[in-house]
Amino acid sequence: QVQLVESGGGSVHAGGALRLSCAATGLILDRYAIGWFRQAPGKEREGVACISTKSSIVGGPTYLDSVKGRFIISRDDLKNMAFLQMNNLQPQDTAVYYCATDYLCNSVLPGTLAETPSGSRGRGTQVTVSS
Repeated sequence: QVQLVESGGGSVHAGGALRLSCAATGLILDRYAIGWFRQAPGKEREGVACISTKSSIVGGPTYLDSVKGRFIISRDDLKNMAFLQMNNLQPQDTAVYYCATDYLCNSVLPGTLAETPSGSRGRGTQVTVSS
């Protein structure tokens, strides 16, 4: 059974930083693209960052425009983990953050997984940024 468990969320002031972690069990992570997405109350879910497999011919990680230059997605396939380093956090970044896996990053929407029924998703971790 595939499980993705996020950790590292919390409350920070604007300008602060957090590092989210995603621990994967039940799958071999290096076979999958990894995405982070977020959902704020009353808003639609949005993809934040996506990273392809290391063997992929696709280019590097992609990001939602509003987080580009502030967030960094990375993966450690030996540990079956993924990370999202979030710097210079702003109140508009407040949301529940989820990690997810699937075969590919979306080639049209930066920062988004190309989701299929075979994908997996964690239960999320809350990030709150106060002004």
